Formats: sequence, structure tokens, C-alpha cells
Amino acid sequence: AAMLRELRRLWGSYKYRFVPWLALNLRRQRRTLRYVPESSQDKIIADEDVFETLLKAFKALFINDFSRQADILALLPEVKCQYLELLTVEQKLSEANSCTRQDQHVFSPEEVLFNTLGFTVSRDRSSLVSAGTGVFVTKGFVPKGTVVSMYPGTVYRKHEPIFFQSLGNPFIFRCIDGVLIDGNDKGLSRSVYRSCSRRDQFGPFQMSDESWLTAALKNPLAVGQYVNNCSHEKAANVCYQEFDVPGHFPVELKQYLPNIVYSHDIESHLRCVVLVTLRDIKQGEELFSNYYTVVS
Repeated sequence: AAMLRELRRLWGSYKYRFVPWLALNLRRQRRTLRYVPESSQDKIIADEDVFETLLKAFKALFINDFSRQADILALLPEVKCQYLELLTVEQKLSEANSCTRQDQHVFSPEEVLFNTLGFTVSRDRSSLVSAGTGVFVTKGFVPKGTVVSMYPGTVYRKHEPIFFQSLGNPFIFRCIDGVLIDGNDKGLSRSVYRSCSRRDQFGPFQMSDESWLTAALKNPLAVGQYVNNCSHEKAANVCYQEFDVPGHFPVELKQYLPNIVYSHDIESHLRCVVLVTLRDIKQGEELFSNYYTVVS
């Protein structure tokens, strides 16, 4: 009986990547499908909007953690001046809203997200029976067309080895062009991500965020791998969107990017996947996505 349960669990993890199963079941899953006319049009919002949202959130997180950024800022004097100006503005606003300086404090990343984007998301037990962990809007309101989460993990190109990492792993996301993102925060996947992240660290500059592997997130958006698939009872309210981080992305803010490439020697932009809202989402609602995108 225990062996049968384990086989059923493994099948539950693998069936979504098993081509014959997909061919037989896609028609039954029409409500969980998302159709796009061609891969180039697989965008809910413009890449510029994704970039601006990440920039806004990451800058706020950086300023909130300003006292710990001394090593980075020492190497970037011009950037330091820019952030000092932003910090002065923040302090003036804080003083205007409080009676004394003693009321000022360092906010949690979740509070920073709420103060910056107007909402907070976090992991909790899913409202779906037997679905395990899900992701909820725990505070605030998320308008339609908003980046509400990110899918963390190691990024693999088509030819790169991922077989052993994929065993029993339900957190592998496949992009339209065949790029894979392993969002598993346990086991071999966890070790590979940490190894690649520390490999790419350049002096005090961290090129990625490791905190999504823990319970204490530096970037509270990095919970997208726990968003459950929609069903006939729970329609999708978010959608995956691929985003290549541009070369001019501020180096001091890369410490909040929850993705890293597996191969260090490949000259290309870092692939990220964000989740964008398909409608307005209120406080307390769980996020549900479309696992299947069909390019017609």
C-alpha cells in the first residue's frame, strides 16, 4: 500500500510533463488552457512594465536594508549618492508621519512590498483539497495587469543536464522556447542553486537571491513556484510571463533576483518568469495559474 501511494505521488508530479498524458487530457482541461497566437505575443503586459515594477520593489528593499549595503556602495560612489537622496526623501516622509524619530524602524520585506506596491503575498495552506501549499494575497489589493509574484530557481538551457534534479520534482517550469526553471527549494535542486549562486558572486556583489530557499525571504515576490494550477472550481487569476533581465539592470539590485543560470559561460540575458494578474485580486484570495499555454 505504501509503495502504491508513492507511485501515485510520483505520477502526480510527472504527468504534466508526460506527452501522451497531455495529448489525451488537454481537451478535458480547456478551462485551464491559455491560447496565444504566437510565442512572440505571449505577453500580458509589456516587458518595460515588468522591469519598472521589479526596479521599484527592489530599490525599496535596498533602501530598507541600506545599513547593510556599505561594501557595495563603497564601490559605487555615484549610485551611493542617488540612494542617499532617495533615503533622505524617505526619512522626511517618515518624520512627517510620526511624532518622533524613535518611531522609525526597519520594515520587514513584506511591509516594504505593501508600502511600495500596495499588496503582500505569502505562502499558506491551499484552499484546494490535497493541493498542499498555495500563495495568497495576504494584505492589500492587486489591480489587473500587475506583477504579483516571481518564479524562482535555476535556469537550464535545452541541452543542459537536469535529469537527476527532475526526479520526483513537480517544480520544473518549461518556457515556450524550451528553457527550464527548477523552482524546487529542497534536495539536489537546492544544492545546485546555491552552488551556482556562490559561483557567480563578484566580490560583495551577489548576482542572485538565495533567500527563497529559506523561510526568511529577502524578496517576498519569490513564491511563484507554489502557485497552484486552476481548476473548474477555481479559475485562473494570474498568468506566467517570461522576462529576460536586460543588461542595464542595476548590479546592486541583482541580489533580489531569485534566478541564476546553470552554465556560467553562456552569454545571454537571465531568464525570469513573473506572474501577472488577469483580473483585480482582493485581500485573502489565493492565486491560481494556467500551467498550459498553447501557441496556435
